[in-house]
Amino acid sequence: MVISQEERIAHIAKRARELWEREGLMPDREKACWDKAVEEFESGKLTAGRKQAGADAANHTTDAKH
Repeated sequence: MVISQEERIAHIAKRARELWEREGLMPDREKACWDKAVEEFESGKLTAGRKQAGADAANHTTDAKH
């Protein structure tokens, strides 16, 4: 499945926010969480249209800023 750059960024931003929240929203961990989300997406662990295993279903967040 081919997705647009905008969709790719949206999926990565959502996952990065999930990871960052799990780490207590520590400012020094924001970039590391973004990098981890990119790694997950590019390795196929996080894909468009498929919920990441273990992600919080009740997550109501805004995109991380990058």
